[in-house]
Amino acid sequence: RSTDYGTTYEKLNDKVGLKTVLSYLYVSPTNKRKIMLLSDPEIESSILISSDEGATYQKYRLNFYIQSLLFHPKQEEWILAYSLDQKLYSSMDFGRKWQLMHEQVTPNRFYWSVTGLDKEPDLVHMEARTADGHTHYLTCRIQECSETKRSGPFSRSIDISSLVVQDEYIFIQVTAGGRANYYVSYRREPFAQIKLPKYSLPKDMHIISTDENQVFAAVQEWNQNDTYNLYISDTRGVYFTLALENVKSSRGLEGNIIIDLYEVAGIKGIFLANRKVDDQIKTFITYNKGRDWRLLQAPDTDLRGDPLVCQLPFCSLHLHLQLSENPYTSGSVSSKETAPGLLVATGNIGSELSYSDVGVFISSDGGNSWRQIFEEEYNVWFLDWGGALVAMKRTTVPIRHMWVSFDEGSSWSKYSFTSTPLFVDGSLVDPGIETQIMTVFGHFSLRSEWQLVKVDYKSIFSRRCSKDDYQTWHLHNQGEPCVMGERKIYKKRKPGAQCSLGRDYSQSVVSEPCVCSQGDFECDYGYERHSNNQCVPAFWFSPSSLSKDCSIGQSYLNSTGYRRIVSNNCTDGLREKYMAKMEKCPGKAPRGLHILTTDGKLVTEQGHNATFIILMEEGDLQRTNIQLDFGDGIAVSYANFSPVEDGIRHVYKSAGIFQVTAYAENSLGSDTAVLFLHVVCPVEHVHLSAPFVAIRNKDVNLTAVVWPSQAGTLTYFWWFGNSTKPLITLESSISYIFAVEGMNTVTVQVAAGSTLIQDTKEIAVHEYFQSQLLSFSPNLDYHNPDIPEWRQDVGKVIKRALAQVTGIPDEQILVAVFPGLPTSAELFILPHKNTTERRKSSEADLEQVVEILFNALNQNLVQFELKPGLEVVVYVTQLTLAPLVDSSTGHSSSAMLMLLSVVFVGLAVFLIYKFKRKIPWINIYAQVQHDKEQEMIGSVSQSENAPKITLSEFTDPEELMDKELDTRVMGSISTIANSESTKEIPNCTSV
Repeated sequence: RSTDYGTTYEKLNDKVGLKTVLSYLYVSPTNKRKIMLLSDPEIESSILISSDEGATYQKYRLNFYIQSLLFHPKQEEWILAYSLDQKLYSSMDFGRKWQLMHEQVTPNRFYWSVTGLDKEPDLVHMEARTADGHTHYLTCRIQECSETKRSGPFSRSIDISSLVVQDEYIFIQVTAGGRANYYVSYRREPFAQIKLPKYSLPKDMHIISTDENQVFAAVQEWNQNDTYNLYISDTRGVYFTLALENVKSSRGLEGNIIIDLYEVAGIKGIFLANRKVDDQIKTFITYNKGRDWRLLQAPDTDLRGDPLVCQLPFCSLHLHLQLSENPYTSGSVSSKETAPGLLVATGNIGSELSYSDVGVFISSDGGNSWRQIFEEEYNVWFLDWGGALVAMKRTTVPIRHMWVSFDEGSSWSKYSFTSTPLFVDGSLVDPGIETQIMTVFGHFSLRSEWQLVKVDYKSIFSRRCSKDDYQTWHLHNQGEPCVMGERKIYKKRKPGAQCSLGRDYSQSVVSEPCVCSQGDFECDYGYERHSNNQCVPAFWFSPSSLSKDCSIGQSYLNSTGYRRIVSNNCTDGLREKYMAKMEKCPGKAPRGLHILTTDGKLVTEQGHNATFIILMEEGDLQRTNIQLDFGDGIAVSYANFSPVEDGIRHVYKSAGIFQVTAYAENSLGSDTAVLFLHVVCPVEHVHLSAPFVAIRNKDVNLTAVVWPSQAGTLTYFWWFGNSTKPLITLESSISYIFAVEGMNTVTVQVAAGSTLIQDTKEIAVHEYFQSQLLSFSPNLDYHNPDIPEWRQDVGKVIKRALAQVTGIPDEQILVAVFPGLPTSAELFILPHKNTTERRKSSEADLEQVVEILFNALNQNLVQFELKPGLEVVVYVTQLTLAPLVDSSTGHSSSAMLMLLSVVFVGLAVFLIYKFKRKIPWINIYAQVQHDKEQEMIGSVSQSENAPKITLSEFTDPEELMDKELDTRVMGSISTIANSESTKEIPNCTSV
């Protein structure tokens, strides 16, 4: 122990016990005089406590083994201890007595309360496994953490290792159906689901920063492996917009994910990022928190002062941005709050980041310009508010020299810090204090003891700084003085002034707001910035959806497509033009009503709680009456949505299939949603093979294909439209006649023993129609995540594009995008409404519509923009156009077409499995079955596959033909939740 910055040391072995083996040392963050030492758990379980900066110690034995400690940020006596057996303990007397709080706590997922946000200072946030076997987010006070005293701020179970409590935000993750959903609580408000762009489909998310009431997050999307996309949020952390794509990532020594993003200290809004561009890693910088990025400008001269003749982007500066995992080295990049504008980093000049031929570069103006200071890798430390830089070569051989600069790296002086060369392992600069003393530690040889070298720089600082030693520095971005909406002027020590500022120095910064310009605003959620700098809605986004939760008589923020960058301080100018406007809520009838279960399943056990969640896409939440009929003779009603936000619980007393019906009504209209709940039994996968379009009053073949194939007898339950009883068969295919034109819903449920599976399709029924296969330019395949929602949205975009180019009414066009790659679709040309009386002329009109569409497609006139700069061309697949299909006796029937389709697909599948050869077009289907088997059953929400559900106490299959299925049905049938399959078999009408 040293009390004079390492000049002398006192040995403490006798004060802690001659036989004591220590494993860790902690210093209280709120009282540096208090120190805690942990013994080696392999020897004993004890702690040693000092209240006099380590001069004396008291030893306390423990009945558990400590893995880590967490000190309270304000109360110096309060500590949380995590044990090796995943138990969390608390102490209110600096470790002298401990109390068990909870068992099965997730490692590193426990947090102290945040002052000003949590009501009790001794509140603890934790993630733990509870008696139900699931992981939950729990809170309790350290002395009141019994089961009856704990609370669960989030009603459902969460993913393990997902709880993050940071500043004003709490984050959790919930995976359903193989897809991750993220939730956030801002300032301890109720949790809201995080809104990323619709098709980001995240595989992983990391919270980078929560500074200044905004969240910076890195998201790995469905088509990324070694890169992440950066997203920036609004103040509440709910709505995220893209800041930068394809940022490099890697894994640390302990398997942790490292994102190549660096926040420059001392100046808000400046970040450096390494981005993958055409398989090359390049370094970019932003001055407005991710709105605009540019490459780093290379130095004008090399280390010898010779001019560098190269231009962007072929010759730019690229930096290594990963922080050192060794706290006693400076790392590859460094900056300090106490030295704003000064950056030091390791990197190279060229077209991409290199790991060879690297040097050290410095910027004195916040990253605008750079100079090279070393040709090899060096550790560089800041002393005395950045007035001196100390550099030491990063090498595996022993050294005895260091370099010191007083002019921000323009010139260096060489000093010896030891007479014998030393293998340097690191250097310690007193953290948080602008000192002029360093401690270098290492060893003379591989077998020698540790050596500590104290380096005191006071003697080379000749005097204290006077007013003549200072200059002003104006922060700028390539000459633009307004950065984050304000002009900032810093007072800095002049380069070369060999004077000392000392510990009592305080920084001087003068700032004034700028007039708001377009650069002070970023695109709002759901909008994308085009090359003309305008924010336009993404193809999947409807601006009117922002008012969906609005109540009549209230107001909501109607976005203009822009939002001001959080923590930007600009005033006036374009602020009024771009800021969201408060508008009166228009008031809407209920629309998009959904019923879900909290676990996403369509099954519950008899006698257990089933919890239903009711969601509504649009409508007045506060003035909409809700009724939920459980289908067993019991129903409940609520005056508005407030009581049902956490779910509605119900216990079924008998087994069977129950039609649960939700009804929402306000003064402007009503909506209904239906869910078929099976009481007891898990399920597998089924795909309902059905045509997209069928002929009225003609047989249609419907086939239920089960994956994987089941041994034994299967029982099939067929539900049509608003029927209240199913048709029960033992065959997987049936023939059915649709008598009503329009959209008809078919649901098949398959029972195998105690398992049940289901799928739903909607079939457009018409008197006659024509169809044509479509293909697309190859660039669409890279952006195809192969999920039902994407196919539906893209189908709508293609439909709009066809209607715009040809002028044909969109009700005569239906586009169905097939699963798998390459992306393909089928175009259905439907007759105009109310054309039954003039059949002959209508058929001629349809032929004319087909000719118009065919000509537009053949001339490559049909295009759509998937995202800014990405144009997709729609082509006609070079196959013969299907003849007119109708219900008259002289034309081919739908039944014959479907029969041929089934035979054709069956033969193709047989050939593929028999000969293992790729067959064009059909191979798409065969390949999808192997590569995407986990998506056989899709869902209404983008985050869930159809779950397993159970069916118990069914009679034998033979008895089912004679008995009526015990169901209780009320109201009409709508699409069953979690029933949309991701594996539509392509309709082969056109072949």
